[in-house]
Amino acid sequence: MTTISSAWIEAVVDDVVPRSPHISSVFLRASLGAWDAGQHVDVRLTAPDGYQAQRSYSIASAPGSERIELAIEKLDEGEVSPYFFDVARPGDTFELRGPIGGHFVWRHSDSGPLLLIAGGSGIAPLMSIVRHWAATVPDSPATLVYSVRTWDDLTFGDELLAIEAREPLLRIVATTTRGAKHRERDYERRLDRELLQDVLASSREAPRLAYVCGATSFVEVVTTALVDLGIAPSTIRTERFGGR
Repeated sequence: MTTISSAWIEAVVDDVVPRSPHISSVFLRASLGAWDAGQHVDVRLTAPDGYQAQRSYSIASAPGSERIELAIEKLDEGEVSPYFFDVARPGDTFELRGPIGGHFVWRHSDSGPLLLIAGGSGIAPLMSIVRHWAATVPDSPATLVYSVRTWDDLTFGDELLAIEAREPLLRIVATTTRGAKHRERDYERRLDRELLQDVLASSREAPRLAYVCGATSFVEVVTTALVDLGIAPSTIRTERFGGR
């Protein structure tokens, strides 16, 4: 079990890499210790006048990575996310606390058919899971269903498709709500019960565990549909993303 620290530590910005029009990966170096795929950290910024703003971000990097990767969505009215898009530069420092979270985690001992469902920036903790899955149990089937506005919003798209091409038991299903799909297997619609029914019907096996991450309304629609389709509630783990 990963130890959760309540102490604030210094984090150093190593790099900021755009991933999509609204999401960038912030790579950090910090003495965070070990973390599990799916966990998050608290970030705290302090202004020169002493004002502090704090937000939580999921870790996108796989456990054991040299750098901590946070996939941060820019919200124009946010207090923290604009800093990482408009101000942060390599060498800048801020405070970090974690890892946090014990329910929405996946460990290599959780082998078995895996279903991951992401809405928008909800891909961040699921990316950590995909990366960890690929490094530990790629002989167990996994499906990622990813809902975005347009194909350009497919954060980590190139990496996900590269992992899918390399690992025959990984299936990526993308659905775009405001733009054309790029592959025949994908969808051009909102993620709903019928879409999930198609995915489950074409899966090799029923999932042992299902992870759903996104906005509250998205998570509610997906989890209700999964239960309606016969997935046991005890096997569904959810994470809701709010403002950043």
